[in-house]
Amino acid sequence: MEIEFEKYITQRKVWPQEGRHILAQHTKDYVIVYQAFKPSLAEYAVEHQRFGGAEYNPDPDRMSWIKTNFLWMMYRSGWATKPNQERILAIFVKLDGFEEILRNAYTGKLEKHEGVEKDDIQVRLQWDPDHDPYGEKVLRRAIQLGLKANIRKQFNEEWILEIKDVTDFVKEQHEFVLKNDLDNLTVPRETEYRPLDDSVYDRVFNY
Repeated sequence: MEIEFEKYITQRKVWPQEGRHILAQHTKDYVIVYQAFKPSLAEYAVEHQRFGGAEYNPDPDRMSWIKTNFLWMMYRSGWATKPNQERILAIFVKLDGFEEILRNAYTGKLEKHEGVEKDDIQVRLQWDPDHDPYGEKVLRRAIQLGLKANIRKQFNEEWILEIKDVTDFVKEQHEFVLKNDLDNLTVPRETEYRPLDDSVYDRVFNY
């Protein structure tokens, strides 16, 4: 599986300017999500194509956050410069697995609406301000999903198709940002992802 890339300035013209949107690279088989790790955890993940090793924390109550939006990941990790976020992984997740994550996702509003206990929530959904390559907020909202308990276990053991280390690419593209050369900035090609099930769409976008 390969990541498709496109110039940032080309994509910026067609991306929604405001509102909630799941921007992602996706096909009929998978959705790509991103996570940032310290080198030792990333190296294990790439070698074994799953997360684990002596430094991995399997605590079921610990949330592991994934992002579909490359530039949001760049903002969060400082383009792979922040401590313990020096390596960026692109994770190809089975489409049905990603749908299952969304099917179990709760915003704070939905949690209150359904009267669900916080400890029973396996997926936390947050809509955060998206960011441009310089880290400045834009009006569009980006999705962030926190996984724990059985969903986190399934993500790691059943739903990952491939893990790629894209850190070198990140560093190369960061140079264009530092030089204020967005004309040459390339990022993964992302389009809007719409949940396949209308009930899933409703819980994700309307709460």
